[in-house]
Amino acid sequence: MLKGKTAIVTGSTSGIGLGIARALASQHANILLNGFGDAAEIKKLQTSLAAEFGVKVAYSGADMSKADDISGMVAQATSELGRVDVLVNNAGIQHIAPVEEFPVERWNAILAINLTASFHTIRLALPAMKARGWGRIINIASAHALVASPFKSAYVAAKHGIAGLTKTVALEVAERGITMNAICPGYVWTPLVQKQIPDTAKARGITEQQVINDVLLHAQPTKTFVQIDQVAALAAFLASDAAASITGAILPIDGGWTAQ
Repeated sequence: MLKGKTAIVTGSTSGIGLGIARALASQHANILLNGFGDAAEIKKLQTSLAAEFGVKVAYSGADMSKADDISGMVAQATSELGRVDVLVNNAGIQHIAPVEEFPVERWNAILAINLTASFHTIRLALPAMKARGWGRIINIASAHALVASPFKSAYVAAKHGIAGLTKTVALEVAERGITMNAICPGYVWTPLVQKQIPDTAKARGITEQQVINDVLLHAQPTKTFVQIDQVAALAAFLASDAAASITGAILPIDGGWTAQ
């Protein structure tokens, strides 16, 4: 149970991030949501989560590519919810193109949001976690933190970087009651994956259905998409006291993809 604790979950207005926010709220953690979307829908989401789980739910529209926005988000969590005990770095974007055609601005944006943002949130949240002698940091990486796929140079580079960042920080805080782990999902049926399908079809010269069958699920021996609630359950476990001895781990949840 996380009663009395507060979690920041970046990129949590939809998809995996929202699933994780719900899972942590179900363990009675107060939540700071982050992400983009319609203001009225986000307000409705805050209200429904707070009512369903009896927790406080704040929202920050921080742009995770901007260090100042990230700093403001962490400060907001502290001022509105009292503290930051659990940090889940989930925000991410994707672009698919051959490396020689990869737009420089997309490379920079992917590295900023998928990797550098986690550096900023971690460095800002750690001092208070150290002072309390307790903290949980969970990076949502990807199977692409462990293996590569064509046409995803920026994403694969960022996720490999997240794996290295996770291991390094875990060692730095190993004696401070703080754990640091990365979850590496395979293909989860989310808006991010759905948006990849047309671009992948174009890059490979195949149909969208072929992308699903022959590219996405071909990589996963189970031949099924990972479910959001499965990733969320793993995140909630890593945030618990039962997971106190798990740190520096790069944990696949990928239908057997990286076992090959």
